[in-house]
Amino acid sequence: MFVETGARLHFGVLDLHGALGRRFGGLGAAVPAPSLLLEATLADRVSASGPDSDRAALFAHSFLAHHGLGGGACLAVHRHIPPHSGLGSGTQLGLAVARALAELHDLPSDAPALAGAVGRGRRSAIGTWTFALGGFIVEGGRRPGTDKIAPLLARFPIPDGWRCVVAVPDGAPGLSGDAEAAAFERLPPPPERQVERVAHLVLMQLLPALVEADLPSFGAALTEVQRTTGAWFASQQGGIFAPGPSETLVRRMAEWGAAGVGQSSWGPAVYGLAESERAGRALAEAAAAALGTGGQVFEGGFSGAGARVWRAEGTEVRD
Repeated sequence: MFVETGARLHFGVLDLHGALGRRFGGLGAAVPAPSLLLEATLADRVSASGPDSDRAALFAHSFLAHHGLGGGACLAVHRHIPPHSGLGSGTQLGLAVARALAELHDLPSDAPALAGAVGRGRRSAIGTWTFALGGFIVEGGRRPGTDKIAPLLARFPIPDGWRCVVAVPDGAPGLSGDAEAAAFERLPPPPERQVERVAHLVLMQLLPALVEADLPSFGAALTEVQRTTGAWFASQQGGIFAPGPSETLVRRMAEWGAAGVGQSSWGPAVYGLAESERAGRALAEAAAAALGTGGQVFEGGFSGAGARVWRAEGTEVRD
């Protein structure tokens, strides 16, 4: 089995406070690059090769144990998403391993089942739903005391003409795992008026602009959401955006004319939106020149569908 999936951009949480009974919630979207390509075959034991192979093997062990399966799998990671960069590499890899093994064992392959089998989606479900569906995702946060992933509230296609530049500076990785969990526990609750402001922006500006393909209004709303929610994380990441190249690139992409800017999750990945292929290329060239050899830049549209899954003989697998 082969599974190919793109990165996910996390555009911001909706509520760290949880006064209405749900915490987190969020916005995000799927992008085609950087991307992951995984190959899996059944075997007597678990083995893995390629970048992120250790994590791939752990996910395979988790999936097999979750379903009480013997045997193993031979995994090959042919292409990977930069790890701990804010692009959802762990979730996409875990879900790719789970989807491949689910197909090989003829087990349920819906996104919540896959996430549960490999322990993903414990806070954000953006990566789970972009893996399944692509597009722009809104999810509704988690209730305390439940293992269910956050529910999908809405999925919208993103206009074909919109472009996204993703820049991943070299340097300190974004928080993940136990360190991320500890950081969340230390975060103070945001002012309720700010939580209300974010909800107002999303419901009455960002989503209508997306439906009407109004990129300037969408980008302005997204930028304000990013700056507001980024301030909620400032005590743990050192500022509204990760200090250093990430913070600098967010500011400079706005100066270079990006329609909307922000940081994906804890970074260091940042992004800028552009209205056309030409504008996207220009923004990407400027970001690449600013980074020099100190990072990677990806430019393209958004992903209109979820992960692609196919068998070795080329037969596409449909949900």
